[in-house]
Amino acid sequence: MNVTFRSNGLEIAGHLHLPAEEPLGALVVGHPGTGVKEQAAGLYAQRLASAGFVTLAYDAAYQGESEGLPRGLEDPAQRVEDLKAAVSSLTTRADVDPDRIGLLGICASGGYGLAAAATDHRIKAVGTVSAVDIARQFRLGADGTQPAPVFRSLLDAAAAARTAEARGEGVQSFPPFPSSASEARAGGRHVHEGWEYYCTPRGGHPRSAKTLPWSSVDRIATFDAFAALDLLTQPLLMVAGRDAVTSWMSVEAFQRAAGPKELAWLDGASHVDLYDKDEFVTPAVDKLAAFFTKELAK
Repeated sequence: MNVTFRSNGLEIAGHLHLPAEEPLGALVVGHPGTGVKEQAAGLYAQRLASAGFVTLAYDAAYQGESEGLPRGLEDPAQRVEDLKAAVSSLTTRADVDPDRIGLLGICASGGYGLAAAATDHRIKAVGTVSAVDIARQFRLGADGTQPAPVFRSLLDAAAAARTAEARGEGVQSFPPFPSSASEARAGGRHVHEGWEYYCTPRGGHPRSAKTLPWSSVDRIATFDAFAALDLLTQPLLMVAGRDAVTSWMSVEAFQRAAGPKELAWLDGASHVDLYDKDEFVTPAVDKLAAFFTKELAK
């Protein structure tokens, strides 16, 4: 079912999935960075609806079918607001108990979801899949070993882009993915799998972002998805692939979260494997469904 709701004055486009019987609860499902609701978020939303939950997957502001200019902008503050606005939208539905709403964040939305739930206690339980803090990923690299000058050069490029835009040269953007399979393979498994998912028929979608405005970079720079984790007292389940280079971020978030928590490892899975490969998605969904069933019980 197509739905819309407002977030900071922007119209957000979503897909609402309804269970066959009385709902066990309701879940907001956030997509990865550059993703759209038809990709990983939609897959998890459909599977969790089949498990008995009302689920809402949506396109973040500036992305997919949602409003906002420049297109493709990654604004962490707005992404957190979108999650809270999605929760607000669910509270208005007659088939949703406002005291039984959870949140599932995938990749970047895993980090955004932690920040949203830490300051919005309408969210009664939090799940993540391949969670990252997008700021740590940009500043430190997916594996946490990126030299500091790399990000400083990105900030310089972002500043130059703002100057160019002020001079009337239009939105300045850059591609987040390699331009070819060979270039992607040269970047290692994580880079190649991201390229394969977003840029080939494996998981590609025409509305997923293929460029990012440079003004995303300095917005990301000062964000910290984990800053308020001492306030996150709701139950937390983090699902991560044992082979994911990004898993150190799930570990850090897990260690800092204040409430009841569990970190579930899937052996053999990489970061992107958890987006769409059934041998990993199925156990992840089973784990999440059991978790949300328990934590959102009447």
